[in-house]
Amino acid sequence: MGRSASSKLTPWFLGAAAFVVAAASARPYAGSWNDGSRLAVVESLLDRGTLAIDDSIFCKPPQHLLDAGRSPYDPEQPALMLFGTFDKLFVRGHFHSDKPAVVSLLMAAMYQPLMWLGVPSPGERPDVFCYLMTLLTSGLGYAVAVGCLWALGQRLDLEPKWRLMWVAAFALATYAPTYTQHVNNGAMQLGVVAAICVLLTGDEHWSARKLLPVGTLAGLSFNLDFGSGPPLVAALFAIVAWRTRSLRSTILFSVGVFPWIAAGIGINYAIGGVWKPINMYPEHFQFPGSPFTEQNLTGFLRHEPLDQFLYAAGMLFGKKGFLNHNLPLLLLLSSGWFLFRTPIRFRAELLTMLGWCAATWLSYAVLSNNMGGGCCSVRWFIPFLAPSFWWLALVLRDRPQRRGEFLALAAWGTALAALMWWKGPWTQRMAPLLWPIVVCTLLTLAWTRWRALRPGAVVLRMDSAPTQLPQKQAA
Repeated sequence: MGRSASSKLTPWFLGAAAFVVAAASARPYAGSWNDGSRLAVVESLLDRGTLAIDDSIFCKPPQHLLDAGRSPYDPEQPALMLFGTFDKLFVRGHFHSDKPAVVSLLMAAMYQPLMWLGVPSPGERPDVFCYLMTLLTSGLGYAVAVGCLWALGQRLDLEPKWRLMWVAAFALATYAPTYTQHVNNGAMQLGVVAAICVLLTGDEHWSARKLLPVGTLAGLSFNLDFGSGPPLVAALFAIVAWRTRSLRSTILFSVGVFPWIAAGIGINYAIGGVWKPINMYPEHFQFPGSPFTEQNLTGFLRHEPLDQFLYAAGMLFGKKGFLNHNLPLLLLLSSGWFLFRTPIRFRAELLTMLGWCAATWLSYAVLSNNMGGGCCSVRWFIPFLAPSFWWLALVLRDRPQRRGEFLALAAWGTALAALMWWKGPWTQRMAPLLWPIVVCTLLTLAWTRWRALRPGAVVLRMDSAPTQLPQKQAA
């Protein structure tokens, strides 16, 4: 294990293993309005050379495809097969997706070489198209995140065997594998944010080899989500400026990020003639059958004070809460606060990423009221897993007496993750057995904590013999 832990091939091997998991998870159809809207743009670009989705098979599935058993949507969702996606905008006489266009262009660029090699076009075989696009976006994001997490744990000096269990908890005990089943920007952004975390913990010298990639990834994230991307760019700009205190360094970072921002804003303006994201204009949702109004669109203030508090708390702990759907992270609530009072290498960088998570959570809490729509848990927060597991790695490294609690949380998290994966990411209902599993998790956590507080408690170490600690230290 020691030799494998230090091998440069290990992250690639783990990433490949995660890619196999994603390949087994990916579905050969769109499962909701969300991924149908994204795929509609890519199909329109590849088959008709336009960003407009008026004639997309994902807006009105052709009967001949349905008769041939090649539906672009889940056959068990008749409304989707009949009406297609409603995640669309009516702008200047044409329908467009409400998703940022730059990523759709990148997806089309990924699929076009496959068509040159003989893979059928999206209009011919939507099942092949949906499967490959899911694998090359959400699946690849998941695989990159797993490989990057191993590299991150290595840079944090987390013991090899605990590092493996920590990565396994990330890969199998969270909602990350659930979102590999369909195309979604959250899973893609997870890979991007995990790569940023690795770069932030690399060489403390901020050279061009570090600044340009960080800027490029920040720019890509900007286009993956217009809600969380801009705050991430701002947070990274701040840490670069503070760490380097150099105009040259901030310029290098900006060189990496600026083309992506210009592309995102420029294409948005070319489509809608406006500078704000075109999905922030209620008039673009005024078409027959549209379910969206100013009352349920994201981007508007509408909460009363008490409702605001309950909604914000529900995004973390409710029936779609981020923390109770990623159970290993509950350890941070009781054991992670030392980060704010103990000098730790790269603490400023981690606090920057956690600050971005907090800012994004607050902005969505204030400007939304639908928890991300029909999803098993808040899909906007998928990228938060990378900084959160960075923080969790420090707990496992510096608080070994909490490792038993981590194992308990990971075990129950794996059970919940399996149920979420079984039901899929796009659902209007809670994950099966969510609250019973959460209650059992808390009871197990309390029991594990009680055992750790007993005199002569054993610290779990896997690189040496178990070590007994005095009661005070074990606490």
